[in-house]
Amino acid sequence: MTLIESFTLMLALVYIASQLFWGGHQYGALVATSTLVAAVAVSMSPMLLLGLLLASLSLMALKFAKPELFVSEIRINPLRYWLQHLLALSILLTAIHYTVYHLLLAHYGDTGVMLRPNVLDAFLPIAGGIELRAITQFGYFDIQHPAAVVMLAAVLLTGLLCKRAFCGWACPLGLAGEYLYKLRTRLIPGEYNPPAWLDWPLRMIKYLLLAFLLYVVIGMPAQMLPHYLGGEYHKVADLKMATFFTSPGTITLICFAVILLLAAWRKQAFCRYLCPYGAALGLLSLASPLKIRRNPQECVKVAKGTPCSKCTRACPAGIKVDELTTVHSDECQACLRCVAACPRKEALALGLANGKRLSHRGLAITLLIILFALPMLAYLLGYWESQTPEAMRLYLMQHLDKIGI
Repeated sequence: MTLIESFTLMLALVYIASQLFWGGHQYGALVATSTLVAAVAVSMSPMLLLGLLLASLSLMALKFAKPELFVSEIRINPLRYWLQHLLALSILLTAIHYTVYHLLLAHYGDTGVMLRPNVLDAFLPIAGGIELRAITQFGYFDIQHPAAVVMLAAVLLTGLLCKRAFCGWACPLGLAGEYLYKLRTRLIPGEYNPPAWLDWPLRMIKYLLLAFLLYVVIGMPAQMLPHYLGGEYHKVADLKMATFFTSPGTITLICFAVILLLAAWRKQAFCRYLCPYGAALGLLSLASPLKIRRNPQECVKVAKGTPCSKCTRACPAGIKVDELTTVHSDECQACLRCVAACPRKEALALGLANGKRLSHRGLAITLLIILFALPMLAYLLGYWESQTPEAMRLYLMQHLDKIGI
């Protein structure tokens, strides 16, 4: 595990312990800290130990610079803002590390002490899906890109337990789309949402893309699974994906342009219309026990008899929250902007059908546990690092154009 991966992993897990402590759950913070220290001791990994030390120092510095992130009454929007940006920064630094690693490998045939970051295998959803099928159907564990299935399982699990909170709290692509939209509204003010009759068909595009990915995964003959996972293409699937972005063809460039225009045109347009991950999480979120639930009797419209639609206006997905008792929409990202905008805390919350509520701190902790504890467990069990030798990777890099499925 690379230093950046270790640092991000430890930063998230140490932050979980700190949030439990500041949220009044000292026993939970003690258990989380003890588990974290035990995991580092069991792994005997210098990188994890160094990551733990750096993460602890960084959180101390962050507490000094942004004390509002560590108080018992931390607000929703600042918490989500910092989580989104820190995770996006981690992905950016990891991508730079990944690029330098392969440049060193290509030019010198050796990377020295620099390791390959495996977390970027999360951008191989088809490979992760095929690996997941191989594990569940045959008990066959892939050794080329094990992190792909680990991260796929983690993200899907967040959809089942936390609705689409991954989209609203963690996804770097969603964050980039927000900035594109803000830039467009500064240059060209105004909302240009499509009419309802067009919005619904556009939303189905992401489900068609999801269906295509599922067809590729499920349609592969069972006897081909071990052959594919052990084949040359799979060994460099990450490089094939990287080449797709670094050396795009005309059609690819047109697709990129359309995506950028969509993201700038409408708030969360990529998430709403094109993201197959969002489609999968949207479907899983329908089975999630957590929902945005509104108590009509506590709502300002009933309690004070005054018009109010702050929750609806705050929702980036355009869900009419003020007209619903329970939000079942597959577009709800559990971003909690509606809850933050509500003038009465008793009126709106994320919770279970029995009335129990989950705070925004609890949602953030749950999301971080799933996204980071699962990779930590996989690493401790020896199912995280790619086992493709560097000599083999270098050889395949040199013949990348000739390698096909």
